[in-house]
Amino acid sequence: MRRLPVVGLCLMLAAVAAANAPRPVVEVEEDVYSYRPADNGAGPMWCHGSTCLVRIGETVFAGGLETLTDAEPLNNCRWMLFARTDRGWKKVGFDEFGRTREPCPLAGFAGGPLFLSANPTLAPDAYAGPAQPKVLRFDAGDPTRVPQTLCPVWSGGPKFTEHSYRSFAADGPGRELILMQNVGYTHAEWSFLDREGRWSAQGRLTWPWGAEYSKPQPIRICYPNVAMKDRAVHFCGVSDIIEPNETWRAFKKELTGREWDYDFRRLFYTWTPDVASEPFRPWVEIASREKTCGWVTPGDLWIGPDGDVHILWTERTLDERLRERFFPDARQSHSLNYAVVREGEVRTRRTLLAAEENISNERPGRGRFHVTPDRRLFVFFYVSGHDATGRSVSENRLLEIGPDATVGPAVRVPLQKPFTEFFTATVRAGSPPSQALELLGPRHGGGHTISYARIRID
Repeated sequence: MRRLPVVGLCLMLAAVAAANAPRPVVEVEEDVYSYRPADNGAGPMWCHGSTCLVRIGETVFAGGLETLTDAEPLNNCRWMLFARTDRGWKKVGFDEFGRTREPCPLAGFAGGPLFLSANPTLAPDAYAGPAQPKVLRFDAGDPTRVPQTLCPVWSGGPKFTEHSYRSFAADGPGRELILMQNVGYTHAEWSFLDREGRWSAQGRLTWPWGAEYSKPQPIRICYPNVAMKDRAVHFCGVSDIIEPNETWRAFKKELTGREWDYDFRRLFYTWTPDVASEPFRPWVEIASREKTCGWVTPGDLWIGPDGDVHILWTERTLDERLRERFFPDARQSHSLNYAVVREGEVRTRRTLLAAEENISNERPGRGRFHVTPDRRLFVFFYVSGHDATGRSVSENRLLEIGPDATVGPAVRVPLQKPFTEFFTATVRAGSPPSQALELLGPRHGGGHTISYARIRID
């Protein structure tokens, strides 16, 4: 048997990888709306754990956030609704009466309706105060019609505020919804809308307990990715509490002058096999940068056809402000990470791209999953920094993850302007699997403009 020379073998493997790489074709790239910063701690992408982009049939819907010039923060915004058909984008609705702080995520079912999660304040003239969650039901065929207002049913009398940290997810084929909304630093309330249109189940998701802290406390979880399929609900979010390390907190106060600084460095996951009848399972810690005061950001979550849960997130190893005093030998890195979880156990871990200090500087940003009708799983993500030649990099890339969690080659997506942050028309909000990846968000150099793109994956 003749053996190929090493060089020949490498060339052959490279050719095979190139042949198997996805071929993204940009079909549409256009602006949707511009906005004025609200200076209230939120912004059009603040609900990034959910989405403001939904496809129903031939129409794409986008949720927008408008800053009211005659209102003061925090509740100085209102939602807007846009629709795109073959005639382009059109503003089809906006909140004429309420004020809010945060963007309003969307969800939908095949053929309609379209749903919008709103959180209008009950104290419009106050800096902060109570709010009342609502779900607006739009006719997808005629979104300009006045929507029906649905009032979620809760398990008690929760005191919601303008800081909702809410999640809005849909089981598109099952035609069911779940709304989850934080209450203070202790828990999230959730309400389930079944296929008969009834808020038939409610409950409370209590946060994991931080017994290891010098002052034990609940670990509030924010910016979660939530998915629902056949009433199984999966929830994955990041810790968001005031710096629990007292020594680090004191040092940060010296730097900033602030009494507070928030930690975002532990990624937690929980699930229930049936939200209508079974409790959420014990929390599982998926990732942590606790030792070096790093940073973790949730990216996306997908429930595979076999029930496996696919999770995407980014990590930063350390807070460089603290390195010299507390961990001088630590090296900085930024990574895009992937894991497969089954029954609460992490079965697979992969680092999809990493920028490591003094080694490489192609820094990955946030990523999202995209699922095609034949159940192929892709990851779309942003990359910045410099490549090995020193060339400046600011681009989006696409790679495929195989059924056995193998990672295919990443290819550049030829957008005129790359998306630095983005929502997708995700199955988590009821959009169907598609050969086309659809995006909504700001682009590099785009200022305060939210744009849309459609990318066909050949």
